[in-house]
Amino acid sequence: MTARRTRPGPARIDTAASAPAAPRVRVGRRRFAELTGSWRAALRIARRESRRARRRTALVLAMIALPVAVLAFLAASYDMAELTPQEQVDRQLGVADAELRWVSDTPVEQDEWGDGWSTRDGQQPSAARATAAQVSTLLGPGSRVTEVRTGIPLTLRGPHRDEDVEGRVLDLADPLARGLVRFRAGRAPEQSGEVAVSPAALRRLDLRLGRAVALADGSRAYTVVGVVEFPDNLGPVVALHPGTVPPTSPPPESSWLADVPGTIDAALVTRLNDRGVVVAARPPADERKRLWLGPIEPGETTDLGTSVLIAGLGLLEVVLLVGPAFAVGVRRRRRELALVAVAGGDAAQLRRVVLADGVVLGVLGAAAGLLVGVGAAFAGRPLVEQYVFHARFDGYRCWPIALVLLAGVAVLAGVLAALAPAWTAARQDVSAGLAGRRTPPVSRTRWLAIGLSLVVGGAGLAAFGAARTSAPVILTGLILGELGLVCCTPTLIGALARLGRALPLAPRIALRDASRNRASAAPAICAVMAAVASSVALGGFLASTDARNVRGYRPMLPPGHVLVYAGESARQPTLSQFAAMARDHLGAHSVAPINTLRCPTGYCDVVAELPPAQVCPWQPGDDLSEAHRRQARADPRCQTNPMGYDGSYVQAGVYDGAALPLLTGADPATTATATAVLRAGGVVVTDPRYLHDGLVTVRVNEMDPMTDRPRAVADFPGYAMPGVVSGSQLLLSASAARHLDLTWSPVGWVLGADTPPDRHQQERFVSALRPFGTFSLVVEDGGGSRDISPLPLLLAAAAGVITMGAAGIATALAAAEGRAELTTLAAVGAAPALRRMLAICQAGVIAGLGSVLGIVAGLGTAAIVLFSVNRQYANDWPVPDQYPYVVPWPALGVLVLVPIVAMLGAGLFTRAQLPIERRLD
Repeated sequence: MTARRTRPGPARIDTAASAPAAPRVRVGRRRFAELTGSWRAALRIARRESRRARRRTALVLAMIALPVAVLAFLAASYDMAELTPQEQVDRQLGVADAELRWVSDTPVEQDEWGDGWSTRDGQQPSAARATAAQVSTLLGPGSRVTEVRTGIPLTLRGPHRDEDVEGRVLDLADPLARGLVRFRAGRAPEQSGEVAVSPAALRRLDLRLGRAVALADGSRAYTVVGVVEFPDNLGPVVALHPGTVPPTSPPPESSWLADVPGTIDAALVTRLNDRGVVVAARPPADERKRLWLGPIEPGETTDLGTSVLIAGLGLLEVVLLVGPAFAVGVRRRRRELALVAVAGGDAAQLRRVVLADGVVLGVLGAAAGLLVGVGAAFAGRPLVEQYVFHARFDGYRCWPIALVLLAGVAVLAGVLAALAPAWTAARQDVSAGLAGRRTPPVSRTRWLAIGLSLVVGGAGLAAFGAARTSAPVILTGLILGELGLVCCTPTLIGALARLGRALPLAPRIALRDASRNRASAAPAICAVMAAVASSVALGGFLASTDARNVRGYRPMLPPGHVLVYAGESARQPTLSQFAAMARDHLGAHSVAPINTLRCPTGYCDVVAELPPAQVCPWQPGDDLSEAHRRQARADPRCQTNPMGYDGSYVQAGVYDGAALPLLTGADPATTATATAVLRAGGVVVTDPRYLHDGLVTVRVNEMDPMTDRPRAVADFPGYAMPGVVSGSQLLLSASAARHLDLTWSPVGWVLGADTPPDRHQQERFVSALRPFGTFSLVVEDGGGSRDISPLPLLLAAAAGVITMGAAGIATALAAAEGRAELTTLAAVGAAPALRRMLAICQAGVIAGLGSVLGIVAGLGTAAIVLFSVNRQYANDWPVPDQYPYVVPWPALGVLVLVPIVAMLGAGLFTRAQLPIERRLD
């Protein structure tokens, strides 16, 4: 065998130069293959473990899948509710080719879909009433149109009370209009006295086919001949025949559905726009595209950031709830993990084994949540349409982009929940794991320092965000503060365990178990703390806002009194008739008419003029420097109204003295003096600042933007009524009004009652006034508009549910982990009730400690936010009313009871019998 000789050349040099690269490629491929194989093995182990620990797997899946299912349900429902432009056009047109709206007598410009339009010359549109013949002429020969009018307010007489419904005028016998509705029963109205009603109106008015329904004022009655459903409005709707057009103000919106022999092309649209007609037509087939995502407007970035941070808070809550289950699973698998380490597995591989649990359970939870959420959205679609959106959806969609993001968030939650147990597993003592011994927990000082730093930094950031009224900054501060408390909680648990040595046996064991099992107890306590803190903080802010609104409320009438205003077309009943109805239905003891002032040339503004010595040098809208703001805050003339108004607006009217007690609530002596001034031709004011040298200056301003000169100015003998309700009122005598060349006419009545009438009394009174027309009521309850929203209690209830869930999970995991200790207690003669008492104490440690920390953190957060807001606006002028610090006692009451309920539940559902392990001989 002879060796073959090779000649040297450039090719050999290149080959030698590239030779070192081959091992690097092989090493990279080998490393990737090892990493892939390691993850493959870890995922197989995680899948096997999920089958072995089915109860723990079901618990984790439920906690991950539940929020995913809720969000998937909302995403799918929202996507189905958002109609595409093509679907909107189909619903708007029905079977017609186009919808026409004659909006102006001048040429207009419109967008592609006919939603937006404007006049070409920039003038205000003014369109006359069009007829079917005129519209057909614009379209050309062979065209056919039908008119549709919507938005007609109707009040029908119901079995128990009058009901407000929407009226629509259209000819349902015409195929063009029939395509807008879905017939449920009956036929289309064919005469002016026939109507078709929606199912909601049928239920609310307790009607049947063939029954009659009348207007609330009794002016007309209709026969119900059909039941129809309008897909765009599932509420109470009445379809009227075109021959029945009730008078309304303003006139209803009118449109025309058109059927043309050809197509609606650009030339026809341009020709119609030139005549002032807006066209909504079907686009060509190649332009029927769905608008999935549009560009984000600058104003939407803040809302997007707020939504992301709120989602981050929810993700943190899920991670904290799921974390104890992974921690217990790692402790129960410590021998298996030690065997992996003995077989050559390094710390990274041990971490992958535990993280694979989070990946597997996250994927399974995401799949289960998406299936349940989308399935519930499809199955519950009719209920959501009827009771939430009040409109029918179109296609079945599920917003794939949102579902993919939800699945990713679910997997991320599982990985984050397994992250801390993974690091713990990678650092465990191998010999202790093989022997089954516990590794004593180590409380590191650096975690406490990091936690305190995050708490202080988060509080400062939340305060800064509150001062800048930035919701994303506030939420970021709250997240950092909660993470800091999470870092501090293990140290706090250890301190409490050392302090619990003097307690009885059951609470001492519960505190010791919480200290020894900090990896599972700390996340559960932090989950309770986060939920309670958020609820208390928001509840405190809402309670403070409510108290501020009540404190800043300025009543315009004495409590219990009512102002009744007549509509434009209403007939005025006599004073005796009105007084009898007010006495029977509202319990009114006195009634007086009120009048409004009018100028001969139209509406004008009648005001009392402040004397120069009482006028504030600065106005609220002025851009003042800091020095001028300080002067304005110190000037008594600028401190009259805490809401920032200068007090120049007054309510003016003509009175003879009979209405003074009802309008002002003054005592009889003051009322008699004011009545004497009015009868002498003077005026009465309720603000003493307007009175100077016994006179009041009254100015009449024409409502003409082209001139700022007053129409008339005169001084009259005046009287200032002290100690009356808030609000500046100017009461003129008849002679003073005539001197200013003013006229007056009755506009309503003021009623005096001992207590404010409730809603049912008001409804009965308005029903009694129906024969005379439409009237509106203004009731003074004396307390302002209090916030009766159930949001604080709902938040407290949600926090309570999370508290009980976290306490139950932690208690169950602690019971499973401490089974050997319970066996030892049974062997040494412990009573069976000890196990139940131990469960109660364990639930109390989790729920009680988490609730206490959450309440303290929530109250502190609310205090920081309120202090920052008050500090921000303290140097402004006009000085706004400060936010008081109010403790949300109802929410706190709910949250205080929740740990007690959690402890009672733990004691109720825990078996009292201690476990006994049998020995094998």
